[in-house]
Amino acid sequence: MRTSLRAGLAGALACVVLVTAMTLGRDGDGDGGGGDASALPTGPYVALGDSYTAGPRIPDQSGIPAGCERSARNYPALVAAELKIKASDFRDVSCTGATIADLSAPQSTDDGTNPAQFDALSDATRLVTVGIGGNDIGFASVIRRCVTSGVLYEVTGGRDGDGDGDAPCKERYVSGDVDEVRQRIEAADSRLARALDEVGRRAPKARVYVVGYPAILPSDGGDCGRELSLAPGDVAFVRAKERELNAMLRQRAEAAGARYVDTYGPSEGHDACSAENTRWIEPLLPRSPAASVHPNERGERGMADTVLHALGARP
Repeated sequence: MRTSLRAGLAGALACVVLVTAMTLGRDGDGDGGGGDASALPTGPYVALGDSYTAGPRIPDQSGIPAGCERSARNYPALVAAELKIKASDFRDVSCTGATIADLSAPQSTDDGTNPAQFDALSDATRLVTVGIGGNDIGFASVIRRCVTSGVLYEVTGGRDGDGDGDAPCKERYVSGDVDEVRQRIEAADSRLARALDEVGRRAPKARVYVVGYPAILPSDGGDCGRELSLAPGDVAFVRAKERELNAMLRQRAEAAGARYVDTYGPSEGHDACSAENTRWIEPLLPRSPAASVHPNERGERGMADTVLHALGARP
């Protein structure tokens, strides 16, 4: 996923998942609900994460290295502006293609190297957001394969040559009791646990929220037509895997004493297959400035509003 996020369709299909660990709140109950507006953090604020945090191709692109493709209108920037956090107290080190390992080690991009994201944390940090996890489970390759299977499904009238039903992609990842994507999620769970412990160690006075990924596909179980060519059963499969990823993020946040922010619920009906003027996620061929199968500016604003609600800055 780290190379696909920049380049055309392949990069677009490398959909990432976003998890924002924002303010590892020791006082939080993990429900993502509102807090005391009088105690809103005023910085320093550090934003950690992958492309769903960075906002690739959303204008204006800013930050170093350029290969991270950070937008000045991504949700961390919007949150910082709403909280009136000084520019000197706001550090967005999110980077397109990042995995959990890139939080603690330098990440090479197509245009420069991003230092270990944890390096931005300190004892002075008061707010942290972390959006990570999708690249760890290879969600990009899952979507690429499912789209390829969907195209073949359409061409063959529902037959891909192997006798598969209406979920040919699912049948490539699930065999009997073995679910390959679920296994990847379970492996990412332990890595995220260690990462959140490290956030707490480096920024012990920070409030941290883990923010889940917004809905990519519709809830009605229908297909996406030309927006995303998936076989009918694979729409449900991909949706289920995203929900499993978000469930893991919620559980891990709560176990670490952080708060989980659910962006999935608020984004339902604004998926990549919804109307162009309401969608938060762009389809395979974006109609708005954004990477394929990634949040557009409306989506970043929606996520920012959800985070601000969790912080108590929104009713």
